[in-house]
Amino acid sequence: MHLPGEEGHNPLKRSFSDITDGHGAAAAADQEGPKRFSPRRYQTQVYEVARRRNTIAVMETGTGKTMIAVMLIDEIGEAIKSSGDIKLIIFLAPTVHLVHQQFGVIKEHTSFEVEEYYGAKGVDAWAKEHWEKEFKNHDILVMTPQILLDALRKAFLTMEAVCLLIMDECHRATGNHPYTKIMKEFYHRSSMKPKVFGMTASPVIRKGVSSTMDCEDQISELESILDSQVYTVEDKTEIEVYAPTAKETRRFYNPTWFSSLDLKEKIKASWSKNDASFLKLQESIQSNFKDLDDKVKTLRRRLYNDYEKILYCLDNLGLICAYEAVKVCLENVPTSEECEVYRESSIRCRYFLEEVVGIIKHSFLNGVENFLDVGFDYLKAVDLGYISPKLNELVQLFHSFGVSRDLLCLIFVDRIITAKVIERFMRKVTSLSHFKISYLTGSTTSVDALTPKIQKETLKLFSSGEVNLLFSTDVVEEGIHVPNCSCVIRFDLPKTVRSYVQSRGRARQDNSQFIIMLERGNEQQRDQLYEIIKSEGLMTNTALNRDPEESVLKPCTLDEISEYIVVATGASVTADSSVRLIHKYCDTLPRDKYFIPRPAFQFSYLGDSYECKITLPPNAAFQTLVGPACKNSALSKQVVCLEACKKLHQLGALNDHLLPSTDKPLEKDIITESKGPASGAGTTKRKELHGTTSIRALSGTWAEKLDGAVFYAYKFDFSCDIVTELYSGLILLIETELAKDVGNIGLELYLVSKKVKASVSSCGQVRLDREQMAKAKLFQKFFFNGLFGKLFHRINPAEKQREFLLKKETRKLWRQSYMYLVLPLETLNDSNNESWKINWGGINSCVSVVEFLKQNALLGAQHCNGDARRSSQNRTGPSGTGCNGSQIFHFANSSVDENSFKDMVVVAIHTGKIYSVFEVLSDTSAESPFDTSEFNNYAEYFNKKYGILLMYPGQPLLRLKQNHNPHNLLVNFNGEGGSGKTSESGLVNGKERMYAHMPPELLVCTGVRREVLKSFYLIPSLIHRLESLMLASQLREEISGHPSSLQISSSLILEALTSLRCSEDFSMERLELLGDSVLKYTVGCHLFLKYPIKHDGQLSSLRQSVICNANLHRLGIDRNLQGYVRDGAFDPRRWVGPGQLSIRPVPCECGVDTLEVPVDSKFQTRDLGIVVGKCCDMGHRWMGSKTISDCVEALIGAYYVAGGLSAAVHFMKWLKIDLELEPSLVSEAIATASLHSCNPMVEDIGILESKLRYVFSTKGLLQEAITHASEQDSKLGYSYERLEYLGDCVLDLLITRYLYQSHKDMDPGELTDLRAASVNNENFAQAAVRHNLQQHLQHCSGLLQSQITEYAKFLSESDIGSKLQGPKGPKALGDMLESIAGAILIDTKLNLDEVWRVYKPLLSPIVTPDKLELPPLRELIELCGSLGYFYKEKIVKKDETVDAELSVQLKDVLLIGKGIDRSKKAAKGEAAHRLLKELEKRGIAYSGSARKRKLGAEQVDDTSPTKQKKTEMQLPVDTTELSSPATFRKTSSTKNDIPVIKPINMKKGGPRVSLFELCKQQQWQMPTFKPTEKDFSFTSTITLYIPNLGNIECTGDPRSDKKSSLDSAALLMLYDLERQGRIIIGGC
Repeated sequence: MHLPGEEGHNPLKRSFSDITDGHGAAAAADQEGPKRFSPRRYQTQVYEVARRRNTIAVMETGTGKTMIAVMLIDEIGEAIKSSGDIKLIIFLAPTVHLVHQQFGVIKEHTSFEVEEYYGAKGVDAWAKEHWEKEFKNHDILVMTPQILLDALRKAFLTMEAVCLLIMDECHRATGNHPYTKIMKEFYHRSSMKPKVFGMTASPVIRKGVSSTMDCEDQISELESILDSQVYTVEDKTEIEVYAPTAKETRRFYNPTWFSSLDLKEKIKASWSKNDASFLKLQESIQSNFKDLDDKVKTLRRRLYNDYEKILYCLDNLGLICAYEAVKVCLENVPTSEECEVYRESSIRCRYFLEEVVGIIKHSFLNGVENFLDVGFDYLKAVDLGYISPKLNELVQLFHSFGVSRDLLCLIFVDRIITAKVIERFMRKVTSLSHFKISYLTGSTTSVDALTPKIQKETLKLFSSGEVNLLFSTDVVEEGIHVPNCSCVIRFDLPKTVRSYVQSRGRARQDNSQFIIMLERGNEQQRDQLYEIIKSEGLMTNTALNRDPEESVLKPCTLDEISEYIVVATGASVTADSSVRLIHKYCDTLPRDKYFIPRPAFQFSYLGDSYECKITLPPNAAFQTLVGPACKNSALSKQVVCLEACKKLHQLGALNDHLLPSTDKPLEKDIITESKGPASGAGTTKRKELHGTTSIRALSGTWAEKLDGAVFYAYKFDFSCDIVTELYSGLILLIETELAKDVGNIGLELYLVSKKVKASVSSCGQVRLDREQMAKAKLFQKFFFNGLFGKLFHRINPAEKQREFLLKKETRKLWRQSYMYLVLPLETLNDSNNESWKINWGGINSCVSVVEFLKQNALLGAQHCNGDARRSSQNRTGPSGTGCNGSQIFHFANSSVDENSFKDMVVVAIHTGKIYSVFEVLSDTSAESPFDTSEFNNYAEYFNKKYGILLMYPGQPLLRLKQNHNPHNLLVNFNGEGGSGKTSESGLVNGKERMYAHMPPELLVCTGVRREVLKSFYLIPSLIHRLESLMLASQLREEISGHPSSLQISSSLILEALTSLRCSEDFSMERLELLGDSVLKYTVGCHLFLKYPIKHDGQLSSLRQSVICNANLHRLGIDRNLQGYVRDGAFDPRRWVGPGQLSIRPVPCECGVDTLEVPVDSKFQTRDLGIVVGKCCDMGHRWMGSKTISDCVEALIGAYYVAGGLSAAVHFMKWLKIDLELEPSLVSEAIATASLHSCNPMVEDIGILESKLRYVFSTKGLLQEAITHASEQDSKLGYSYERLEYLGDCVLDLLITRYLYQSHKDMDPGELTDLRAASVNNENFAQAAVRHNLQQHLQHCSGLLQSQITEYAKFLSESDIGSKLQGPKGPKALGDMLESIAGAILIDTKLNLDEVWRVYKPLLSPIVTPDKLELPPLRELIELCGSLGYFYKEKIVKKDETVDAELSVQLKDVLLIGKGIDRSKKAAKGEAAHRLLKELEKRGIAYSGSARKRKLGAEQVDDTSPTKQKKTEMQLPVDTTELSSPATFRKTSSTKNDIPVIKPINMKKGGPRVSLFELCKQQQWQMPTFKPTEKDFSFTSTITLYIPNLGNIECTGDPRSDKKSSLDSAALLMLYDLERQGRIIIGGC
């Protein structure tokens, strides 16, 4: 290999001192640099050779071969870096143990980026992009050879990209080992080969060598394959210093003398009897039930293996160890409850082992208890022969080590059972109790094998000295580095020279021992060891005597390889690797517990050759293929697999890297991956900043028109349910015509104790001239600012000086994008032919008031002079007398008769506030005493407070109704049990209205009656609803392309745009539920028709990529739906109309100058402190990412409700979801099904059709729908999976549609529960059995047949209410019901109504709210939540089962429910069921009708009106699973159990949260609060019950609001508990 810079000055040939000096400098500069090491002389010697040529370093174990590799890595890696080339260094190790070890060494001693790779990391599933990232980010890759081979075959990597290839334990490069395949398939074919460095302690792989020539041949073969030459160090002196060879000794033991023939005969008789039972059971199984037959065969083989293990231990280890072997086997007996045959097989295995236990126990002469327990009489056991001489010799050997705990000894055995049994036996020998004993098994599929994690931990414990005696199979013979190991014992002889050399090399310490145990007089063992030792000598001499200059490296013989190469990528598969690839492909196909997809092979002998036929599972891309004739059956199998791989690639089932296609969203016509930062898109955790779309209908340019303008007029009429309450009509004038369903609506507005119906109607067009427009604008500015803002504003907040808002230019109060007029109408007589008329009299009067206030407003300087009162003639008395004898009152701008100003709207000239006159207080005047002692009378109050000297102090005072903040009148909060208290977001105030007392001379008459004022208070809520409908209509036009092309109401679209957070009486949730089903169906059906050869797993993956929240979010963002979404409660206090100045501005601090917010990661967060739903003045608001996804689904649902499937598809196409339900594709599906061969009898199909009450036009569809995949052996070539995928979509939509239409007023949460209870496999399985459809399921699974029979029997014998305790329905039954639905859909050419006609009676009775049963765990959570209880869980995993324990603390009783099952979920469900039964016995039961829909914490902000009175009265209820039982303490009064809580957060809500966490921790019932209100303050009393102690009651301090009073009570309770010594506050 030529590296950069080799010609001339070669940087690779610099001295070693240069390399180490450079690294030393680097280490000095970087404290975290590589660990320095000084190479030994022999390491440098080998390194220099390896630099010059490809080398196989043959050196003893422990001599530091890896450090030589590190030196090569350093030099070549630095050279590559300096040259700028992108090359990789690959370090191969044959086992995962070695990969871990070598990775650590390289990472510690180099400065390069290093990573390790092995199967458990999931590398087999990595795509090219993942590997490219790994190659880009790392310089050195440490991996097993199979991973490199796979990467090369898949064309993720080329040999040309590698500059150095290091192979540890390279002697394995023989036969079909991955080392060999890497070299032959890729290295020797490469045009630019990497440098190779191999490491081994034994260059021969066979058992030994017969001669020097044999040894030479083996070494030459290895050199040829690795393209390298063997090199070993001649002078062993230095090596002996650093890696001394262990002292080899022999330890002889006597032959076994204990006679066990009789015992063996008894054990054999027991085995024969049970084996015969297995054979009989096997013969009873139906021939087509292959799964049962395979299971019984497996267990029968297991029985024999156990029998053989017991005999092996009896012969080699003795009677006691044979007993231990039986116990080991008993622990591994499978426990299967799946079906009767499985249970009987397991019982048969257990019965045999238990019988053997009895046989062995009876073989002990002096009582079994004397020899099987810890501390048994060891010497007596030896004397009686219960311990074999071989095992006894090992024990004596251990005794010879003394009591030192520094000993580290490896004992090599042949079998795992030997390691396990001896380890158990040694623990019972008390004289060896000072030793810690463990064992390793290696990575094997044996039932006795340990998990990789446990073995890794064990090896770590042995390396650290915490384990002294480690029994092992050959797993640690190669390469594992345990430097402190002082003794290696070969309990069983090594079988090869490699095993001999490698195991000896594990003894690393000085004066270490290598002990081989031999049986006295056993010539076979003696000869075997002699041959091994002789072979080692020949191997060493041959390696030393070979002259690398003279020995010619033979070219590697490359056999002709049958392979298929993908032109696009270079990926390849050979004949021998094709079998593995076919199995891997089948592994990716969908499966269930009754069917494992595997290829089937059928061989045909043709006289002088073999032909193989491959049959793939029914859900594969194709089913059968016959390969060409070959000389033997093995080759014919490989060749047909190669042909199958080629065909699968051509069909797209294998991608261009010859990996099974995962069907991630690659189809351009379905979905593209989201661009930009998409982490968490569509989830509740992510929050995004978005703008608000402008309403085009409210924009206008009419204000700029000098000659007047034409407006569209919309009349507002109001009628109250209290007949005497009158409201004035109003008119809305806008420049754009509204859609009919927006401009003609009616809605209810909810006030305190009354309801007003508002009607909006279109009144055609009206023209206003320039003067009228000016007056109308001035009127609106006056009224909107007077009612909802302020007419008088401070010029400078620091000063008291104020100014009249309308005195100066107010053009800035109008925006072209938000222009409309709301004007009062005259009250017309019935005789008047006009339907409406603008009240220009009132408008002109208000215009005059504005002009008056511009000149005469008292803005805090002094009282006006007399000129302002010229209209008042009589200044001597308190008032005058009118023509009818009525009293005349002097107002600021006029004198008014007493009879004229009742309910008149007035404005205070000193405050600018608007009032309505309620009554005259005849017995009062400005000289009457003031309410407080601070002022003597009203006159003094106005003089001192405002500097006003009243001119008519004798006039009676007027009682005025004050104006108030606008309220949200769209929701009937009183009707939902609210208190009527005004919240921060503007809820209705139920307290007594406050009145003002004022002298008339400070008031300006407006000429407008109170009816107009009352109507204008309704405007914010009415306009808010109208604006929402306008936006909905605007979106409808965008979707449709032009108005009203689809008959969908704007109110329905508005419902789909409104989140639960808006606190309206409608939200998107119901439509979202329906839209989810519609989307799932349409996309699912489209994919089913478009991709007829894709299996259901691929279709599900494709469907999920379309319907997932992340994609829906992307689609919604692309269409700017985020601007239309309503996601915050209406806050009328911040409502601002045209011409109005906001008095509660929220300046934009978002950093965005435009109305729209760009989609950027800086406007996305997961910060829990971000408040969602609050807009700034620019319309920007934070929104949950999932809200946009939900809105998309809700809009789909809305279009489906309004216009059916075609309307929904229209909307989805607008979203750029490209889907078609083409009739031609349906016809193709029908034509394909018509070709199916019919398996059952024709009359059976007829019977099934009669049960369904539907006759299929294409019988093949029904045949496919009832055929399970286990029918593969029948060669039908189809199964129901694809139709089941389609039927799942169909039934989900049909049932959801039915529930949506049947329960129109149902809470969305309950509707979701109803659907979950209706659309599930258990419900479908029951329906199938009720109508005896299970009889028609075609399958070849005995397990499935057994479970169907058991399930059908259970349903026939039990009541509906007892279903929980019985077996669950086999999934195949529910799948069949779904697949039949899919079949009917295709047969009817997508007629959903016809499918529902068939299925509604099949599924009846469909669950109703009163029959709804929640899953037990969910029911327990909700029950505890409603009662304020907490439950705890304790989960313990035991082998194949899970034990769950749930507990609930009642007043003085701790109730516990336990459950055991194979899954955690099922175990918890069983435990919850038992606990609910116990609660029910005590009269505590769950009432589904009482359940209310609750918002999650992430959906409610602090000002949300949905926080009703009930939630204020108690702490929040925890409904989360408590999965850390170790953190909870039992109820106790001992000091050690005193709970510690964190410091209390004193912010609002903090004390209640601390008390909540304490109750949760201690499992105390939630406390109750009782708040009371007195003198405008709240005081709360809290009661907490502590089990076995009783109630504790505390009363908090008075607070101004209710929540603060609750916090005060909670805080006092916590302090009282601390004072009593029951808690500690301030822990961490």
